[in-house]
Amino acid sequence: MTRPRPRPATTTRPPGRTDPRRPSAAPRTPTRPLRTPPQPPPHPTELFTERLLLVLSGQKPVHWAARHIAHTAFDDLTRLAELTPFNVNNRRPTIHRIGHYEPRPGVYEVFARIGTGPALRALAFRLHLGDDQRWRCTAVEVGAPRP
Repeated sequence: MTRPRPRPATTTRPPGRTDPRRPSAAPRTPTRPLRTPPQPPPHPTELFTERLLLVLSGQKPVHWAARHIAHTAFDDLTRLAELTPFNVNNRRPTIHRIGHYEPRPGVYEVFARIGTGPALRALAFRLHLGDDQRWRCTAVEVGAPRP
């Protein structure tokens, strides 16, 4: 068994270095943490589009979104989720565009273009702002695929 040789203690600087200070002796400049500007919260239409898409593609169960669905929309969503209209060849659907119309304050009619493989499908739903200041989906429809 061989022992490692001790390193010779040198006080010479590397060739070409003229600065007498050691690297650890250099004064450090305080660094400020990088801050990203605060992002605005997502619009309720975007949140609900993502929620409904997760349910309608079979990635989440219907009861996962139950507290955000009101009235007969839950029955419609349950019926549509059984068909998994946005699950084509086990590909994840993508949201191409979201738009909305506000017929009166506290109500949005939302439409979204969803890509499922090579085809585009439409998703439409209605949101109502309740007395408790929570958004609830009150209607859901899925359009036929367009090649």
